[in-house]
Amino acid sequence: MGGKDSKLSYISQEDALRRVTDAELKRLKDAFKRVSTIGGFMTETVFMREVLWDTVPPKIAQMLFKAFGGSPKGLTFKELLAGMVVLTKGSKEEKIKLIFGMYGDDTFSMIHKDEMDRKIVTTEEQVPAALSELFAETDQVSYEHFRGWVYLHPDATTLTKWLLTEPIAFSLSCDMETPTFYQTLAGVTHLEETDISELEKKYWNLKAQSKSGKFDQETFKSFVCPTIPESLCEALFQAFDENRDNHIDFKEIACGVSACCRGPTMERQKFCFKVFDTNHDGKLGEGELREMLDALVAIRIDNKPVEELETDAFMKMDPSTVAKDIIDGFDSDRDGSITMEEYLVWTVNNALCDDFLDLLSQICHVVLGLKPEDPEEEGKIILDWLSREERKKKKVGQVWYLISMQWWNTWIAYTSYKPIEENGAVPAIELASRRDSQDMKTTSLLSTCKNPTSCLGWDNDTVTMINVNKNNLLRETPLVGDSREVANHYSSNTFPRTSHSATNSPRKYRLSPEVDSVTRSPSASPKLKKRTLIPAKPGQIDNTPLVVPSPYKVITLTNEGGRLKRDVMMVDGKDFKFVPEPIWKALSTWYGGSPALPRTVIPSHAGELNPEVELYPVSVRLYRHQAPVQRPVQATSFTSMVTGIGGMAINTMSSFTNHTQQPRRFLAFTACYSRCHTIQQVYDFLCNKLRFTREDMRLWKINLKDENQIIMLDDDSLTVEQAGIEESHQLLIEVRNKDLTWPEEMSQLAKNKNLKKDQVPTEPGATGLNNLGNTCFMNAAVQCVSNTEPLTQYFTKGLHLYEINRTNPLGMKGHIAQRYGDLVKDIWSGTTKTTAPLKLRWTIGKYAPRFNGFQQHDSQELLSFLLDGLHEDLNRVHDKPYVELKDSDGRPDETVAQEAWENHLLRNQSVIVDLFHGQLKSQVRCQACGHVSVRFDPFNYLSLPLPMESCIHIEIIVLRLDGSVPVKYGLRLNMDEKYKALKRELSSLASIPTGQILLVEIVGPVVKTLPHDNHKIRNQGVGGTLYAYELPPMEDVEPLTAEEEANPQVETRSPGGESRSTPSGEGKSSIGLSEIQRGVTSKRPSANGHISHLKTTPGMGSLNGSPASTPTHSRNNSSASLNTNSSVGLDSQSTPHKSVGDVFNGFVIAVHRKMTLMDLYFQSSQKTRPSLFGTPIILPCDEKSTNQDLYAFIWRQVARIVSPLPPSEAKLSNHALDCDDSLGYEYPFTLKVVQKDGFTCAWCPWYRFCRGCSLECNTETFNFGSSFIAIDWEPTALHLRYQTTCERFFEEHKSVSESRARQSQPIDLDTCLRAFTKEEDLGEDELYYCSKCKKHCLASKKLDIWRLPPILIVNLKRFQFLNGRWVKSHKIVNFPLTDFDPSCYLVPRKHSLCNCGRLGNETMPGHHGDGPENTKVTDTEEKVVPNGNCDKESPESVSPARRKEDGENVENDSTTNENSSTTNNIGPSSENGLSTEDSMASTCPLSECETTSLDCLCNNNATGREQDDEKDSKYDLFAMSCHTGILGGGHYVAFAKNPNSKWYCYNDSSCKEVKESQMDTNAAYILFYKRRDLDPKSFMPEVEGKSPDTQEIDDEFESDFKRLCVIQ
Repeated sequence: MGGKDSKLSYISQEDALRRVTDAELKRLKDAFKRVSTIGGFMTETVFMREVLWDTVPPKIAQMLFKAFGGSPKGLTFKELLAGMVVLTKGSKEEKIKLIFGMYGDDTFSMIHKDEMDRKIVTTEEQVPAALSELFAETDQVSYEHFRGWVYLHPDATTLTKWLLTEPIAFSLSCDMETPTFYQTLAGVTHLEETDISELEKKYWNLKAQSKSGKFDQETFKSFVCPTIPESLCEALFQAFDENRDNHIDFKEIACGVSACCRGPTMERQKFCFKVFDTNHDGKLGEGELREMLDALVAIRIDNKPVEELETDAFMKMDPSTVAKDIIDGFDSDRDGSITMEEYLVWTVNNALCDDFLDLLSQICHVVLGLKPEDPEEEGKIILDWLSREERKKKKVGQVWYLISMQWWNTWIAYTSYKPIEENGAVPAIELASRRDSQDMKTTSLLSTCKNPTSCLGWDNDTVTMINVNKNNLLRETPLVGDSREVANHYSSNTFPRTSHSATNSPRKYRLSPEVDSVTRSPSASPKLKKRTLIPAKPGQIDNTPLVVPSPYKVITLTNEGGRLKRDVMMVDGKDFKFVPEPIWKALSTWYGGSPALPRTVIPSHAGELNPEVELYPVSVRLYRHQAPVQRPVQATSFTSMVTGIGGMAINTMSSFTNHTQQPRRFLAFTACYSRCHTIQQVYDFLCNKLRFTREDMRLWKINLKDENQIIMLDDDSLTVEQAGIEESHQLLIEVRNKDLTWPEEMSQLAKNKNLKKDQVPTEPGATGLNNLGNTCFMNAAVQCVSNTEPLTQYFTKGLHLYEINRTNPLGMKGHIAQRYGDLVKDIWSGTTKTTAPLKLRWTIGKYAPRFNGFQQHDSQELLSFLLDGLHEDLNRVHDKPYVELKDSDGRPDETVAQEAWENHLLRNQSVIVDLFHGQLKSQVRCQACGHVSVRFDPFNYLSLPLPMESCIHIEIIVLRLDGSVPVKYGLRLNMDEKYKALKRELSSLASIPTGQILLVEIVGPVVKTLPHDNHKIRNQGVGGTLYAYELPPMEDVEPLTAEEEANPQVETRSPGGESRSTPSGEGKSSIGLSEIQRGVTSKRPSANGHISHLKTTPGMGSLNGSPASTPTHSRNNSSASLNTNSSVGLDSQSTPHKSVGDVFNGFVIAVHRKMTLMDLYFQSSQKTRPSLFGTPIILPCDEKSTNQDLYAFIWRQVARIVSPLPPSEAKLSNHALDCDDSLGYEYPFTLKVVQKDGFTCAWCPWYRFCRGCSLECNTETFNFGSSFIAIDWEPTALHLRYQTTCERFFEEHKSVSESRARQSQPIDLDTCLRAFTKEEDLGEDELYYCSKCKKHCLASKKLDIWRLPPILIVNLKRFQFLNGRWVKSHKIVNFPLTDFDPSCYLVPRKHSLCNCGRLGNETMPGHHGDGPENTKVTDTEEKVVPNGNCDKESPESVSPARRKEDGENVENDSTTNENSSTTNNIGPSSENGLSTEDSMASTCPLSECETTSLDCLCNNNATGREQDDEKDSKYDLFAMSCHTGILGGGHYVAFAKNPNSKWYCYNDSSCKEVKESQMDTNAAYILFYKRRDLDPKSFMPEVEGKSPDTQEIDDEFESDFKRLCVIQ
């Protein structure tokens, strides 16, 4: 547009350039360059966002883009410039052309009626009547015809009115200057904008290292200590922390740095006074003075050389005596303390504080990031810091950096340069002290030194030279090895104000206010011609001469910077300079440069008493495996196989072959480690750097001569040196595959080789199992069974060969027993650390195809199959007799149980039955007739239900009317509860009536939704927080009449006074702001935040200053405002019409807003862009609320955030108070009416480009002029007084921690057993056929334990099928490791003894347990609460889904109701369910419960063995399987106790000894208990006279397995 190629030329390119200034043209070009594409085009989206922003409606913006000449590629700069000139500076004729182009066709030659109608409909409320005149004669018009029509109707459409009748609301430039944050701070401090910018960068870098996220005292201390004595760290922090909130914000840092470092001497001394005034009373008492003197002497000792301290008079003074002398000499009012003014008088001629001032200057520059003003100051700061650190002894662990001596010498010459004239004359002129000057912005040449003899003026022609010496042109910097020589040599004449000695200023050390004499310079000499030789400023730090270029083109993980040259011996002071870490960071920030060469201090070979800097850390090459080829998903069903077992083997073999290809290694990284680093530290570093978990990564050392020889680095305690890792060694980083296999293991298995680490002896049983592809479920179960001592002895002695049953139709031809036996022998041989369960895995997959493939499975299902398979393969009964099941028919339980057990033994006799089988009692009671049917069934493990989480934890922040600090509350509610219940519970905690609570979901600085009371509670979205705002109380209102109920209307008024009635709409459960913008309303009563009328409360003050009147509307957050977007249609009046739709009833939403100054912009309204911040405010108001009431209420809410003066220091001056007049106004903000986005005006039409019309702080009635209000903060107040840390600060109510604790509170094993043995009502879909009623009836079912096995397996049912999906419970279950006594859960027998003492003396935190019939509900049990509060007492509800296990004859079900058995309560439970000493225990006197027959505590197995001692009912844990991770994935790990009484962790191929405290009991899934004093010998069968079955696996089966193992 505007060029020669334009289809419609509005303005020529030359004319456009003439109408803009050079500054405007440059800014527009820079702005265009920043947002344009590589091809030099601005896209339509960027045009709408950057040029027009969000003020212009999208449809009009698209039309304007096209009219400017925009194409699918975009808009060129020439077209944009011409268009912007027409918009802002064009004539009426040019603007008409632009309008014609917006309405015209693609050729810009005609306007078609249909196209114009469509565009007007999308941009206007209605088609203007004048449009009919335009198309009265034809459906298309030319430009001339359109031009004539526009001259007659200039206000016909929005576009014509905007461009032709309204004054343009923006221009190309804006002269309005909004001070930036940097400008504001620079105006009230002694810092420049560049200083503040650098300080801010450093501040956020330091704050990011905080553990708490705040720049708190702990963080501050970590940076300044031990440079600052520890005794002064807290006081110095308090001096910076003006508002005493334990957080130093950036404004406080900037003001504090200015006061203590850049201010005049008096202001710097005032800052010191604040440091020493620890009680903040504005005075220094004798005790504070004594502490001050002690600290100052300590600082002097730390910062002076030993030779100076020997003659230092301060070293001989007594702090107590001097403190008294100071009070005696300066305490004018004789109150035993000195004020700040008296302190300043004392410091005038006393240099003791000078060391502290210099130290503060070093901290501000080196640590906090302030850049020195001149080279002299820089040299003084750096060399003083360096000298202090070098006087100290290096400590192990410290980091020092190397700097090339070449650069260091250049820097020394630059910072220590003393200007010498060509003739050697020294200028003699008296210089004024820069630091004593009140004007810190002076540009005087003589403002750089305090002492008249300490600096020279060489750029002033009036300088007089004397004592000419042509030979002394420029002093050359000597090359010295000791930096202390450099510091002493070059710091003698720098900063003389702090270089006082006992000889040149004796009066300073008398601590009396005597005045030193001033030495005057000699008289002037004739002016001589001079030539100044000034050393150049050093460039970037260049350390490349110190390092050897790396030959490897890979990333270096460590930051050692490179390997130092070894061809020549490098010496400190000759080749490089050692500097501490803070010095390096400061110099690299000021000058830049690379590479950084950090080196660590380590113990020398002589010991830690002689530490040394490790110049040459060990450099290693790190290799990785190339990513394996993606393996196709292996099917878990083989029903489609028609080739039988052989075909199945072929299918699995092809997948396994693809999986075990030789992994290729490649050089991935290089790294350097200290020879003193441990392997554990190396692991931790790599895991953190590469984002791996420790369990998923292993390190191998590759043999330099043979890459196939690798050794695992599994001893974490070894150092790099002890592990034999040397320079340029190769390390392999092995990472688990997605199926949990290890690439190296699979490769070696494919080659039928063992890894180097496996070929060593180990403890019998401490052998890991290779993961063959998500087989951790099998490995964990096998390791647990393997550590069952009687069973393992049975297999290792080969006794299973005497009992293999190959004819059992339910067995596996003895294959499972044989394969398991072979594997057990390998595990317990003690010859290898890892073995591969290939044959067992293959055999299990053959008989249970569901375990094939490479997917994760349930370890409990595998365990059940394994035990059943072993039992059937070893069943001593070869011909099973038929056994008829008989009903109990009222017979005694003992009789029926014994009969069932004998029948079981008739068909099942094996070592598995002897060890693992117990007996359950299943009782079903008909609810119609009361008939009871009892069955006794065997079990080999107990599957205990876990209570699934039915409650949610809600945290909500409450904001009160009085503006007090918000309080966060914690609630636990049922998942299906609604917000009405949440308000009810919150009301009881916060003591706020439910009708005065408004719930609001806030995301960032804006309101997202206003939840409805009847909406189901949901967790807040990402970044969302639930707030509750207190509203004024309600007043009673008259009930609605029948007519009002039939036609409810809400009357609202616009600021102009006209009233409108709007019918109420149907409310939704939650009102989103997008719906508010569209006009969704609802007038439902009793909703969230409903209130009939406002009543003035003492906490909120009067909103209108007059008594309340009868309301005309109700307050209901669901009654959201109608469309608050101003329509595109225009009012014919010249003044803006304050169009108002419906508003929130009884309140409006206010958001905090600030203006950000843009350096590049396209038009004036874009020079400042608004942004939202902080927490929105809910403004309660009614029809009589005034604007002044709104201001007063907002100020009450934000007063805690805005701090005019530091607390308790109102009489003391603040760092930046004098220049701040932001609080001179009544309020430091202005209220403006805006739309819901918070950016555009709610009253003005869009083409006014208004950010919001101001609400004057007057008594004019607000009358709901807008649904949203922006709080525009005055920039100075926002920058200097708004405390960002306070805007989100809240106090935490005790209910938060209590609710969190209940949410994550563990349960105990006793709770699970009670749930297992409780009676449960069967549903209508589980009707029971009653033999007495002769029909299906409702019934109740109860499970009880009748007989306990010697080995008790407990499965915690973490995986359950609920509500149509599988879920995992992460509930923590506490269980005893020893002395577990489950006898109290046995069915009581008549005429027998009871052994129901304590459940155990546990060795881990646990609980007191209740008996099975204890009716007390503990806090650890999940409950269903009718009123929604999960924390109140209510009947227990534990009803997980039941499932029938494969191979079992009983359903292991959980029940919900209280047990109806006749037994009494067994024992009490602790109130909180926690005990640190006692395990889960149940105790009952013999008089309170029926007794238990001892002969039923264990199996009466086939050999007739019985228990004859009470203590035999005690059980000890010997193994457990744990599952971590999510459902459908995760990982299984086993823990087991070896016969050597040590616990081991079996993590697939890894087997490590662990302590009991290191076991992951929180993730326990399967528990293995053995009866105490179990004698394994009693379970060994008699084999005398028998011969073992040594038959090998049949040829067909073995051939299939061999085909699997043939790789490549």
